[in-house]
Amino acid sequence: MSKITDMTKTHNWSGQKLVSIDHMLFEAPRTKHFMTGSEVLKEAVKRATVDASVSYPITPQSEAAHLIGELWAEGYVGVYFRGENEFGVMSEVAGCSMAGARTITTTSGPGTLRAMENFAQWSGTRAPMQLVLMARGINSPLTIQPDNLEVQYLLETGCMIWYAENVQELFDMSLAAFTVAEQPDVHVPIITAVDGFFVSHTREAVELPDDDIALQPYDPYAAPLPPIDSEMPPGRFLRDPFVMKSNYISYATHASWQWEIRSAVERSKRYARHLLNGLVHITGNEDAEIAFVTCGTASNQAKEGQRELEKLGIKSKVIKLRTIRPFPEEELIEALEGVKYVFVPEFNVVGWLANEVKAKLYGKVDVNIHAGPRVAGGMSLPAEAIIQEVMEVVNPGKGA
Repeated sequence: MSKITDMTKTHNWSGQKLVSIDHMLFEAPRTKHFMTGSEVLKEAVKRATVDASVSYPITPQSEAAHLIGELWAEGYVGVYFRGENEFGVMSEVAGCSMAGARTITTTSGPGTLRAMENFAQWSGTRAPMQLVLMARGINSPLTIQPDNLEVQYLLETGCMIWYAENVQELFDMSLAAFTVAEQPDVHVPIITAVDGFFVSHTREAVELPDDDIALQPYDPYAAPLPPIDSEMPPGRFLRDPFVMKSNYISYATHASWQWEIRSAVERSKRYARHLLNGLVHITGNEDAEIAFVTCGTASNQAKEGQRELEKLGIKSKVIKLRTIRPFPEEELIEALEGVKYVFVPEFNVVGWLANEVKAKLYGKVDVNIHAGPRVAGGMSLPAEAIIQEVMEVVNPGKGA
């Protein structure tokens, strides 16, 4: 395998030509392939000049972790190893990123919860690693079926959270995520989420650039915090007595840092708008009075519902959120102009996205927000269920 010392100004250690993210996403010619989400994540990492990846198997992300390991064997990833458990993996990933490596890992469901303490530590140390989350159920009795309840647990960790609807979006987002997370005025971790099985194991047509190009390497010395250094954060933030003691200076330090992390997430918007072609995507009838606010696979189901409603002569539109953190509040408010009814279909039992939408829109728009329809534990969300819920809310007592 090639060594990282083989890096030049024009080519990385695997011999790929180094290009900008704009060239990779918008300019490079693409060819059509037929791949699962796990396979396409391998293709994204192959083109990302990744320095390090740490993995641990859990359904449904095990295949993705395995395929990234193959990239290491093929010379496309600098360092790869398996952790002892999910908590260990996320700790080791933090160490790699804090040392100045472009780092990626994956997890799912219970693995997310076992590693939970680390995610706030990631953002607290302003380390820009990427987690590809292939969401699955976490409830008891144990399930491996599609469900995204775990995303609620990640909302306030200080990490950016993007949500891909399909295999194509997973490829593009995974590459864009490194670039945005590594911006000096952002420099926080990023979680690229997909719904497990629906995306990880579904084979779809996807357009990919040739694999002889790759992203420019990460430059940790251009970051707001240098790589691990005993005299500068994150080194001092992890050990300094003045931070650890109970006094005013300690409180002020922690308070200001918490706000700064969240400000950094907000500053990511301008980069994400460009690389994701907007923070929200809208399909359907522009002048509709019924709107679905969605993310992930629920977007696809809502689009099917929208098409069926149109056959019934009922106008509706789907407002797909590409990012959850930062939350695209301004774009959502603009997209809801003229809307009277909002439905938030979800694959979880608690309706965390509906709660987010209600909190962000409270007092700002005059619209009826309905938390549903939603399913959990691996249940499907057919268009018929969406239409029935719409009819029961818009035409109470008349049903579908």
